[in-house]
Amino acid sequence: MELEGRIARKLPVQTGTSARGAWAKQEFIFEYQEGNFPSQVCMNVWGDDKVKELDKYQVGDKVKVSVNLSSREYNGRWYTDVRAWRIEPAGAVQPDYATGAVAGGAGYVGAAAPAPSQGYNYAQSAGSYSAPTGAPMPTADDMNTPVEDDLPF
Repeated sequence: MELEGRIARKLPVQTGTSARGAWAKQEFIFEYQEGNFPSQVCMNVWGDDKVKELDKYQVGDKVKVSVNLSSREYNGRWYTDVRAWRIEPAGAVQPDYATGAVAGGAGYVGAAAPAPSQGYNYAQSAGSYSAPTGAPMPTADDMNTPVEDDLPF
């Protein structure tokens, strides 16, 4: 799962030693827009490398976070873990190595897609989308042609 928002707060790094050796964990508060209101969720990163990756970002930085969600039961109570496994600047462009295209939407091969507008409105403006090659785009006449209903009910 991926979310875009900002780092609202960073909590202190926690360290310890287990049977497997030394470990490090850091929690942070991530704020994102859901509908008309901002939402916050506490996320965490595990391991020295991920803690160092989070250290590159300051409170207020806009980022895109990839997370895994998991829940577990202990003594009749459920605990949910939101573990961030990748953090990158918001609007960062990721190449698709399989096709050579740049992720961010169809029609943006080799270039970044336009940044989302303020307020997290991800709708693209008309004219910024180029249709994939192949079948032509349908016209208004195509949309008004009646289609025979072949459903059995």
